[in-house]
Amino acid sequence: MAEVLTALDAAPGRSFLDGTVGAGGHADALLDRTAPDGRLLGLDRDPAALEHATATLARFGDRAVLVRANFAECDRVAREHGLAELDGVLLDLGLSSFQLADNERGFSFRSSGPLDMRADPDQSVTAADIVNDGTQHELRRIFLEYGEEPEAARLAAAIVRRRTTTRFTAADELGRFVAGVKRRRPPSTDPATRVFQALRIAVNDEFTNLRRALGAALSVLRPGGRLGVIAFHSLEERAVKEFFAQESRDCICPPHLPTCVCGHRAGLRVVSRRALRASDEEITRNPRARSAGLRVAEKLAS
Repeated sequence: MAEVLTALDAAPGRSFLDGTVGAGGHADALLDRTAPDGRLLGLDRDPAALEHATATLARFGDRAVLVRANFAECDRVAREHGLAELDGVLLDLGLSSFQLADNERGFSFRSSGPLDMRADPDQSVTAADIVNDGTQHELRRIFLEYGEEPEAARLAAAIVRRRTTTRFTAADELGRFVAGVKRRRPPSTDPATRVFQALRIAVNDEFTNLRRALGAALSVLRPGGRLGVIAFHSLEERAVKEFFAQESRDCICPPHLPTCVCGHRAGLRVVSRRALRASDEEITRNPRARSAGLRVAEKLAS
């Protein structure tokens, strides 16, 4: 938490947007640091998350504004609330602990609840829909592209064979099936980890939304404002690194062109070349922080 506050240069009177407010932990710390009159706009697609955040942030009164929205729309929402010149934007890409613990959400391979995985319960497509109705080719692509699962082809074929007689309905049912099919078993992680990550990304269209959110966040930062992104696995980190690298260069033309024709100008200065990691103290309080990496960039004057 201290690393986030320092990296975002949070100070009294400043305004921030938390695009993935979750239970409100980061938002609470930002509002404390920006007292007495700093403001925070918190977004989340999950109505349950907003309930948690509302309770957590109630003590700040109207300094905290919470909106149910996809962080890909953070530019529109910020402008609607008069916050088009923000001092900082934070995007925490990890699942909230209460989402993982909620048996009915199906995010965990240990959950006996429905195979769901929707961050927004109002959207139509669930993980069960993808697993039971997606083609073998599509399942293989999802497991490989979003989970970097080395046995993607084998798992996709096995799932298609099994569902011809019995459809998958529960999260732990799929978790056990994947564990039974896999030949290689990582010593430190559950065999179903990569498959569940891939399905969650596919269900929630996470990378399309992340790419949109990064551009949207840049557009509502003031010059000198900072964008911080907390990623939890290599695919997220790669997307953030690529965005930061592109937006910190003046020209993004292919290298074979003799002169620049894109007209692109750098909009960011990368503050942290390497991802910032949680302290040992933070990891002791929150073991999930062990896999988190924070990258920060600062908006340049146009």
